[in-house]
Amino acid sequence: MLRLGPLAAAGRLLPAGLRLGPARPAGGRVSLSRSWPPRPPGSIGDRGLLSRQVRAAAGSAGGGGRRGPALKTPKGTRDHPPAHAALRDRLLAAVVACFKRHGAAAIDTPVLELRETLMGKYGEEAKLIYELQDQGGELLALRYDLTVPFARYLAMNKITNMKRYHVAKVYRRDNPATTRGRYREFYQCDFDIAGQFDPMIPDAECLKIVHEILSDLQLGDFVIKVNDRRILNGVFAVCGIPESKFITTCSTVDKLDKMPWEEVRSEMVGEKGLSPEAADHIGEYVQLHGGLDLIERLLQDPKLSQNKLAKEGLGDMKLLFEYLTLFGITGKISFDLSLARGLDYYTGVIFEAVLLQQENDHVEESVGVGSVAGGGRYDGLVGMFDPKGRKVPCVGVSIGIERIFSILEQRVEASGEKVRTTETQVLVATPQKHLLAARLKLISELWDAGIKAEMLYKKDPKLLKQLQYCEDMGIPLAAIVGEQELTDGVVKLRDVATREEVDIPREKLVDEIRRRLEP
Repeated sequence: MLRLGPLAAAGRLLPAGLRLGPARPAGGRVSLSRSWPPRPPGSIGDRGLLSRQVRAAAGSAGGGGRRGPALKTPKGTRDHPPAHAALRDRLLAAVVACFKRHGAAAIDTPVLELRETLMGKYGEEAKLIYELQDQGGELLALRYDLTVPFARYLAMNKITNMKRYHVAKVYRRDNPATTRGRYREFYQCDFDIAGQFDPMIPDAECLKIVHEILSDLQLGDFVIKVNDRRILNGVFAVCGIPESKFITTCSTVDKLDKMPWEEVRSEMVGEKGLSPEAADHIGEYVQLHGGLDLIERLLQDPKLSQNKLAKEGLGDMKLLFEYLTLFGITGKISFDLSLARGLDYYTGVIFEAVLLQQENDHVEESVGVGSVAGGGRYDGLVGMFDPKGRKVPCVGVSIGIERIFSILEQRVEASGEKVRTTETQVLVATPQKHLLAARLKLISELWDAGIKAEMLYKKDPKLLKQLQYCEDMGIPLAAIVGEQELTDGVVKLRDVATREEVDIPREKLVDEIRRRLEP
C-alpha cells in the first residue's frame, strides 16, 4: 500500500531554499516559508529531520562523497524503446480497429479514483490496489481496472445505454512476472456493452470480438473458456456451502488453472473452512468441461436442475452456444466449470481466453503467458454507485494487451525482424554542397502536402550518408535535388529498395509519391 503523507509529498516538491514552516494545530495546514526557521549563515545543523531525509535520499555520504539517484524503473514497470513502442502501437491499432468495427465509442477516465469507488469491488484482489492520500483531503487510489471506473461513469452521468471501448493504463501491486507479461503498470483494452437487451446477444458479440482479435493476431491455437456465476453458485448451494462463503470459495476455484485439484481442495478445507465432503462434491462438478452436450447433461442433473440459479444459468448458456454456433466459433469455445474469475462484481456469464501453444517456427518453446483476455456480465455494479440503486446491465471483455505484446516481442526478436520506428515516407537529400536552402524549400512543400518527410540536420551531408539513413530507418523513397535538378525543374525520386531513380517534374512530385505509396 503506497501512502504519500503530506510532509513527504511536500518535501519532494520543495524548490531550492524553501523550508517547511512550523506545524500548526491539528487540522491546520503546513505553512511554507523561506525565512523560517532562522539560522546563522552557513549553518546546516538546523535543517531538521526533513533535510536529513532529503540528503539521505539523494545519496549523501560522509566525507563529502555523493552518488546519484538509482537509475532504474520501479519494480514491475519498464521503459519502452522506439521499436517496442512501434510494435505496441501496431498491436493496439489492430485491437481498436476491431472495437470500432463493432460500433464502440471511446471514452477516457482519470487514472485516480476515490478510494471508496474501488473498495469492495474486487474480492480478495483488493489488496493489490495502490492507495494514495491526496493533500486536499480526498482518499485516492490508482485505478485497478477499467470496468469499475466505467460503472462509476455510467452512474454519475445517468447513462443507461452505451457501447464503449477504453484503452488506458491500470495499476496493481502484484508480484511481477515480466517474462509472462505481468507488470504492476500495464495497458488494458476494454470493450463493454451497457443496457437492457435480450439475453445473451451482447454476450455472444463479446466472445466474437475475442475470437476475431486472437485470430487476426495469429498468436497460435487458443481456447475461450466460458462459465456462469449463477451455475457456480448453484453448484456451491447443492454441495451444501453457505451463501456467505460463495465468494471466497469462488476465489479458490479460480486457482484451478494454476494449481492441481488436490491443492485447491486443501485450501478449501484448510483455509476456507469447508468440510472435506463438500470440497469433494464441488470437485465432481468443477473439473467438468465440454460443450452443448455437457450443458444438456447438467440440465438433467437431479440436484442442479432443482436449483433456480443454476437452471437460469444453464438455460442462458445453452442460448449462448446457439448464438456462437451461428457466429461459427464454437470450435474455440469450451464450457468449463472450473472457470470462476475472482472479481466480486460478476453476476452471470464469465469467459477467459487462453493460448494453448505457439505456432511459430522461430520459437522452440512456447511462451507461457496463460490468459490473454477475460470478461463477463456484471449487472449489479452500476447500481452500487447510483444513489437510488438503479441497475444498468453490462457485459464486457478486456484484452490482455501486455501478455500478447510479450509474445509478439519475443517472436520479433527470435526472427530478427526489424521493426520500423517511424512512418517517414521520403527523405529529402542533396548530392552537392551549398544546397540547404533547396532542401528546406522542398521538404516544406512535402510537409504542406501531408507527406511524411525528413532530412538530415547538417548543412552539407554526404549523399551516401543520407541514403544509408534511408536504409537504416526503412524509409522507402528519397527525393534528391541537386544543381542539375534545380536547373531542369525536376526532382530525382529514388526507390531505396531497388535503387532505381527517375526524374519527376517538380509540380508532379507529390502525386507521384502518393501513387507509389498506395497500398
